[in-house]
Order: sequence, then C-alpha cells, then structure tokens
Amino acid sequence: MIKKWYFYASLIVIITFLSVGFKPFNRETKPWFLIEKTDGSEYLFPSLEEDDYPEVKQVNVLFTKKRLISFKEAVAFKESQGKYRLVNSLGYMGKYQFGIQALKSVGVRNSKAFLKDPALQEKAFIALLSKNKWILRNEIERYEGKMVAGVEITESGILAAAHLGGAGSVKNFFKNKGNRYFRDAFGTSLRSYMKAFGGYDLSHIEADSNATIHNI
Repeated sequence: MIKKWYFYASLIVIITFLSVGFKPFNRETKPWFLIEKTDGSEYLFPSLEEDDYPEVKQVNVLFTKKRLISFKEAVAFKESQGKYRLVNSLGYMGKYQFGIQALKSVGVRNSKAFLKDPALQEKAFIALLSKNKWILRNEIERYEGKMVAGVEITESGILAAAHLGGAGSVKNFFKNKGNRYFRDAFGTSLRSYMKAFGGYDLSHIEADSNATIHNI
C-alpha cells in the first residue's frame, strides 16, 4: 500500500515538473482590447471629457453628452460607420460622405488626397457646418424649438439634414412646412435626420459664409 502511494506521488511530481518545463518564462501579454490605426481612427475607452481626445483623432465610441464631438461621431457612423476611406456607389467619399461639389465649396480640390487625410476630412466637416449654419441662419432662428412635420426642430437637426441633402433642400423643407418628402438617393429623408440628430450643442460652430479648410 505504501509503495503504491509512493508511486502515485512520484508520478504527480514528474508530471508537474514536465508541465512547468514546457511553459515559457517570459510571455508577452496582450491587451483585451484592440487598437486599430489603419485608417487614421482609434478605438479607445469612452470618456465624458472632450479634452481627453485629440482634436483630429476621432474615436468610435458612444458619448453620453451631446457635444460637438458626439454629433460628429453620430453623423459619421450613420454615413460611413466612421470609415475615412469609404467611397459609396454614388461616389460620396470619406468618413462624412462628401460629394464633389460639397468638397469644392469648402476648398478641397484633390479628392484622392482628401480620402487619405483624416485631419483634412475633419476640417472639411467643420467648414461645411459653418457654411450651412450661415446659409440656414434664418431657418434656425425662425424654427428652432418648434414642431414641424412631427419633429422638434433644433439647430443640430437642421445642420445634419443640410449635410444629407444640402442647404437648399432644407430651405424647401421648411418652405413646404415639411409636407413634401425630401430624400436622398438611398431614400433617407431630411425629416429622419432632423429627428435623429436633434438636440446636440453646436453653439461653438460659427456661422461663416466663407468657411473653408484654410480658415478652420
């Protein structure tokens, strides 16, 4: 009985020694989250503080406060899922899906360079917001806080709709009291954008008829 106990005890010691012997002493640990930098965006932990994030490096996370950075990321996710180099079937480009004419209006002439430059795309988006805010300043002043076609109108909703269909389409929307359906080529309505992107604080965006990437 004692010999059998010694046999099993010795066997356990030998197996334990061999198991330890095959394990590397220095193992490289990997974080449980991934950081992806192939297209200029980074996946980071969310923060409630806007200052925690660089001005140009955008993050694909959800924010709990309706600030400008939250607005940008919400629009970007809707437009392209935040992909800087995406070109859709109609030729709209980048994280915010700019058309050629919109790019030209904010001073971008080289679409290939635009696709490769996340910083340029962020500047272009801010420039277009500034330009549309000036074009639609009367509509913002007249309709903000009112109900039109079942939607509470806000400045951010108006500017999001302008990004989707252009400032002229937004003017026509209000001219027709929302009774006409204004949609893009994929069937997305201005009304849906006004509702989805309403209530963000874009007070820091200055209305500027001459806004371009060069003065942002």
